Amino acid sequence: MPTAVNSATYAAVPIGTVETTLTINGETRTRAIEPWTTLLDLLREGEDLIGTKKGCDHGQCGACTVLVDGRRINSCLKLAVTLEGADITTIEGLGQPGDLHPLQSAFCDHDAFQCGYCTPGQICSAQGLINEGKARTRDEVRELMSGNLCRCGAYSNIVDAVLEVIGEKA
Repeated sequence: MPTAVNSATYAAVPIGTVETTLTINGETRTRAIEPWTTLLDLLREGEDLIGTKKGCDHGQCGACTVLVDGRRINSCLKLAVTLEGADITTIEGLGQPGDLHPLQSAFCDHDAFQCGYCTPGQICSAQGLINEGKARTRDEVRELMSGNLCRCGAYSNIVDAVLEVIGEKA
């Protein structure tokens, strides 16, 4: 692929790409990204962070939900180059085996998943609504989580898990 020199860093940047710096799960990374690359594709294909799932690829299911600067977004709808300087957190950045995030533990305790495909997006969305400080009741959690679909129907248990963590923070 042909390259051009970035005058700021004197580094070779492939022509047709944009040099972008993002902080992903606490690690700052600078990458040459094609302008049409979604955040979802960057995370899964460029960074090998496959916990974020590609569901509908149209922003309708929430399987690809991640946190950008603490706010939840559908990563399939966001171009990665528009996030210069952003702090991105995926499911891999929330907790680790043996050191689970409180939401991950609550999802396990409440059996808030069946097949597990939507679970990373559900957990990231739940963390986002906790960050927003808007959800305090079952109905508010249900409404604010309505953009995350679960084809297995674990909604009641998901809400129970989220409410448990909200209760611990209150």
